[in-house]
Order: sequence, then structure tokens, then C-alpha cells
Amino acid sequence: MAERDWYGVDDYISRKLASGDEALDAALAANAAAGLPAIDVSAPQGKLLGLYARMIGARHILEIGTLGGYSTICLARALPADGRLVTLEIDPHHAEVARSNIAHAGLADRVDIRVGPARRTLDAMRVAGEGPFDLVFIDADKPSNPDYFAAALAMARSGTVIICDNVVRDGRVIDAQSTEPAIVGTRALFDILASDARVDATAIQTVGSKGWDGFAIAIVK
Repeated sequence: MAERDWYGVDDYISRKLASGDEALDAALAANAAAGLPAIDVSAPQGKLLGLYARMIGARHILEIGTLGGYSTICLARALPADGRLVTLEIDPHHAEVARSNIAHAGLADRVDIRVGPARRTLDAMRVAGEGPFDLVFIDADKPSNPDYFAAALAMARSGTVIICDNVVRDGRVIDAQSTEPAIVGTRALFDILASDARVDATAIQTVGSKGWDGFAIAIVK
């Protein structure tokens, strides 16, 4: 299959199974108007996140990396009325756009956006005894993936699901000689997933409108 067909198939899936969503379409338009990078999860990926949250009956979700709130909306919709999602964003401008998008989607009462470096925020959350979270979605700066995963584990319980996005990096993840920080951080994450007896994990390659990438998923024992 030619690479161009990845996009056609993704478009087909989106039109069939993830289309006509006014709030998500409005969020993408607002993100573009505000100058945010177009690195949100795709529509099928966003719906998959929501399905995962529903499958495990998540009531408390942690998201590391908000951007404009597209994936936040997908996850928060899966929560019950008294559920809670904490999402971490380093950029105040991104957080403000996300706050508006989430309010437009009618989910402001379920989402707590915290602004600042994620590692610092996560440290404060652990000290405060927050958690456990039922689902954690990690989609922030890739060099920090090992730290984010460690923090997720510290605020998890048996059965918590941890999802890490962008772990294939156009296939560059297999380059053991790479000094690119995102590759180094991603490979360190794989080492943790392979060696930490507290989790059972796998990773899946994906192709589509976001190119060649993939995600890792782990469940805490």
C-alpha cells in the first residue's frame, strides 16, 4: 500500500465512525486560529481513547500534555457525571485555548487544567496524595517519558491503564545509536515497560493521517 493510501483509509474511518462532531471540529478550528501546532491525535485515535476509558469504567483520568484539549474532550466525555480529569499543560496560551474548547464541549465541570512544567506538577500531586487514577494518557515531551511513566505508576492502582503516544517515531525508535532526545526518551520508556514487573505492556504501530507512529499501552498488575 502506498503511503498516500494511509491518509485515504484514515479519512474513510473518520467519515464512517468518527465524523460530525461539532465540539471536536470547533476545537481543531480554534487551535488552528490560535496558532497551536497541528499535533492533536486523529479523530479515530481520539475515539479510541474514549472507548478505552469507557471499557475500564474510568472515573479518574490523568492526561499529561493538553495542547488545545482535543484528546481531553475525547477522554472527559467517557467519564460519569461525577468523574474527574486532570490534564497538565506547560504553555499558558495552549491551556487557555484548551479551557475555551473544553467549556464549549460542555465539560468544564469535569476537567481540571493545571499549567506549568509537568514534572513539577506531578511531584506536587504525589506529595498531596492525589490518585489513584484509573487511566493515564501520556502525550507530552518525549524525552521525559520515563519520568512521566514513573509518576503515573506512583499514582496508579492495580488495573490502572497507562497509554503513551508517539512511540514509533517514523520507525526511528529502533535506532540504538540515535542521540535525538525524543528517541532516547522513547527507547528508555520501552526499557522500563520491558523490565518493570509491576506492569504488563505492549505497543502497536499505526499509520494514517499522523504518518507512521504508534502507542504503548500498559496495565498495572
